[in-house]
Amino acid sequence: MTIQFFGYPKCSTCNKASKWLRDNGVEFENNHIVETPPSPKMIKEILATTNVDLKKLFNTSGTKYRELQLKDKLPNMTEIEQIETLSSDGMLIKRPLVFDGVHLTLGFKEEEFEHIWKSV
Repeated sequence: MTIQFFGYPKCSTCNKASKWLRDNGVEFENNHIVETPPSPKMIKEILATTNVDLKKLFNTSGTKYRELQLKDKLPNMTEIEQIETLSSDGMLIKRPLVFDGVHLTLGFKEEEFEHIWKSV
């Protein structure tokens, strides 16, 4: 699977992450997280292959997360409802999200990118 990069053009962290990937010769498909958020199928694949906690995929510091009061609602939602909510609005997803079918990074930490994406 091609490395999928989900970011937001106005996000400085996303821009740093995509620049790091380009500067290190890592090829990736750039996806505008609002226009084309990860599909429910991809989110399920991420959960199945990486063992990441579903709640870690949520951008808990985002305005949309607070507006929808998801902090209070998530505990009462099923996994399917949470996945559908995430895929319905890219601004709810922690970004950048980078996934290649095996590896996943959320946000941008240079040492993590160095460890994961340089070796792929």
